[in-house]
Amino acid sequence: MSQFSNKFDLEERTAKFGEEIISLCKSIFQDTVTKPIISQLVRSGTSVGANYMEANGASSRKDFRNKIFICKKEVQETKHWLRMISQCVADKNPVKELWREAQELTMIFQKVSSSLDKNKK
Repeated sequence: MSQFSNKFDLEERTAKFGEEIISLCKSIFQDTVTKPIISQLVRSGTSVGANYMEANGASSRKDFRNKIFICKKEVQETKHWLRMISQCVADKNPVKELWREAQELTMIFQKVSSSLDKNKK
């Protein structure tokens, strides 16, 4: 997926991730099974970027760390909902691409968090 080509601008990358989650969800037929999963997926997938924006505007190092931790939690939740929605779609490739991006974001947020903890000591 070329939409994740800007690997270094995390603000843009998390926004693009949310946009791609929305696009995926709009393409899925809604029924009693998919509707709640789609709702959860959109909430968690789009909140990653929103929380990253908040982290960038943090008032303190502690506030920044907390927001980064929330980013990591939200992206991990998104991986769960992507796994669930993959059971509802025929073409699993877009879901797999988003899951891979979510995994990369998880590792990035973990590294940021670990670096902050290491520099604190």
